[in-house]
Amino acid sequence: MRVASVARVDTATAGYADLVTHDSPEPQSDAGQPEPKVSTRDTPDPDVPPEEPSAPEAVAVGEPEETKRSALRELAILAVMAVVLYYVMLTFVARPYLIPSESMEPTLHGCTGCVGDRIMVDKLTYRFGSPQPGDVIVFKGPPNWNLGYKSIRSNNTALRWVQDALSFIGFVPPDENDLVKRVIAVGGQTVQCRADTGLTVNGKPLNQPFLNPATMMADPTVYPCLGSEFGPVTVPQGRLWVMGDNRTHSADSRAHCASIPAEALRGVLCTGDPASGTVPVSNVIGKARFIVWPPSRWGGVGSVNPQQGQ
Repeated sequence: MRVASVARVDTATAGYADLVTHDSPEPQSDAGQPEPKVSTRDTPDPDVPPEEPSAPEAVAVGEPEETKRSALRELAILAVMAVVLYYVMLTFVARPYLIPSESMEPTLHGCTGCVGDRIMVDKLTYRFGSPQPGDVIVFKGPPNWNLGYKSIRSNNTALRWVQDALSFIGFVPPDENDLVKRVIAVGGQTVQCRADTGLTVNGKPLNQPFLNPATMMADPTVYPCLGSEFGPVTVPQGRLWVMGDNRTHSADSRAHCASIPAEALRGVLCTGDPASGTVPVSNVIGKARFIVWPPSRWGGVGSVNPQQGQ
């Protein structure tokens, strides 16, 4: 009985060895039982090269760089579009201008050494119509109005080229004698001023509420012409007679007209060629609409027709 008991223990021990040992030269197996399967998934074979990362993993590594390049492209496109839109707006829609002088006081403020008004000039209106009496317009000075004009460009050639390039896209003002005045008479109308009648168009006196005696330092009721008598001038078709609101400090149509010497000796100006003192409609850049700077001066620029009520 004791020998049989030992045999059972040895048989059990041998069976346990089959489960945990792989080096036995003569493995034991129970008859009719399949061989146990051993997984080698976690044991790399030194003779097999490692697998390359899959395509999705490779794309994921390069995504940040591609995203950065895409963002830079979009930024460059937006910058170009902004410049193009700005150029189109300045060329065809509206443009800001600085008032450098006091000739349009008190409507528009400007003086040497002070902060002049910056106005927004509407370039669309006159594409569908013509300037009318009372409009405040910005225009390029005709040749005989440009005597004494000083270029606003640098004397340095390289810097001048840069200024011209920036002017083309609207970041620098054009190098031209741009002026701002109020339309008093248009083509076909006759304008003149006499001490006994004041300023008239087609023989009828004008209503000019934009004149300020304190600004002009002269009272229109005492000095009706606010300067020398002139005219009559019949404005040629396609041209305009313009004057500043600050009549005693404005070099306007009166200052550029032609005079017959004999009449000039009598103190009556603008009796010669009517074209010299007038402005071609084709020179008009646009209509002054708003004061955009400084903030304390924000507001619209009124177009008061002085011929109303004639």
